Amino acid sequence: MAEEIQYQSGFGNEFATEAVAGGLPVGQNAPQKHALGLYTEQFSGTPFTAPRATNRRTWTYRIRPSVTHRPYEEIAVGMIRSGPFHEVPTTPNQLRWNPLPMPEKATGFVDGIVTLGGNGDPAMQTGLAIHVYAANASMTDRFFYSADGEFLIVPQMGKLRIHTELGILDVASGEICVIPRGVKYRVVLLEKEARGYICENYGLPFRLPDLGPIGANGLANARDFQAPVAAYEDRDGEFHITAKFLGRLWSAPIDHSPLDVVAWHGNYVPYKYDLARFNCINTVTFDHPDPSIYTVLSAPSAIPGTANCDFVIFPPRWMVAEHTFRPPWFHRNMMNEFMGLVTGAYDAKAEGFVPGGASLHACMAGHGPDAETFERASNAELKPQYLANTLAFMFETQLVVRPTEFAMQTSLLQHEYFECWQGLKKQFKAR
Repeated sequence: MAEEIQYQSGFGNEFATEAVAGGLPVGQNAPQKHALGLYTEQFSGTPFTAPRATNRRTWTYRIRPSVTHRPYEEIAVGMIRSGPFHEVPTTPNQLRWNPLPMPEKATGFVDGIVTLGGNGDPAMQTGLAIHVYAANASMTDRFFYSADGEFLIVPQMGKLRIHTELGILDVASGEICVIPRGVKYRVVLLEKEARGYICENYGLPFRLPDLGPIGANGLANARDFQAPVAAYEDRDGEFHITAKFLGRLWSAPIDHSPLDVVAWHGNYVPYKYDLARFNCINTVTFDHPDPSIYTVLSAPSAIPGTANCDFVIFPPRWMVAEHTFRPPWFHRNMMNEFMGLVTGAYDAKAEGFVPGGASLHACMAGHGPDAETFERASNAELKPQYLANTLAFMFETQLVVRPTEFAMQTSLLQHEYFECWQGLKKQFKAR
């Protein structure tokens, strides 16, 4: 029987957890000598002087401090790319890709990452990178962290067990997890193969969006987020840490597992969330609402009301609007929309957009339902309808997503994508 993983509930909480009694000091953070002989190490995810409400840091009590590794040496980046993105000219065309195929040889999580595009610059702590991954092997003696940004992982198939410095997360299709910038981890596959999407957020950490007129409740509730409990590895041997730093990969040998935190307390932690617990807010009168009402997490920018990245989902839900074209209407907007499909079908596309696939609609590029969907929705009987067996999502960002060379040259790119709108005919009749 698989090991049952324990969690703590809440978002942004000041958690406290110990795998061994006495691991957490009482009344202070850094005693002169730890009762269990552990090293004290503070892990800060924001500047020391960040306001209390947004300050993120965790105190760890570990078998060895993080500094006990050999020097890093640069290694090949594989298919990972980072900002600034200037490999190829950025097109205003609508883009769509087929799913990433499974690798033919043994490939772990890190080696299975392929970058489709991004914006900004990790050195400036703004923007993001959008990756997809396909893996068929577990990480055992290799550990990874990104100093460039936090990883929001959206599994599409294959359950992952993510062993982090602060504990263990099991994450399956229909769930997400966020690994903060700098947290070391290794990914174990609990099924034969795994595939999914990653948003690497270079900017301010993801947080729950303000609810405004919605009121106190709705969308993602803080208590439904789960953080790990302390679970350490006391392993000696030949290991390697892979660091992603300013877009390059670096590897350092280490003679023990760096996941050796016996106890910790703080609010800079990895976490997971079951998307089925998202409480949709929708119209009960007329007109299709803006997709912002489906925001799960938001990473703000320096401009109030404008996101470095919003993570938005389109889960199963009721549609009851009257006298209304119910699928997403045709639109152009300032934001840039990368969409993925976890399961089922998306209500704005009849075909071509499949689980594991992706689309990208750039700033001011027109997009919306294809011709078949438009025809069907325009003539549908408007009775209450439950959209079942569907889970799509969107990484929405204020900055233009610049595709990578791979994204524009791969055979996965659907060059015929534009044809789905060509059947939209003139219907105007002057009265």
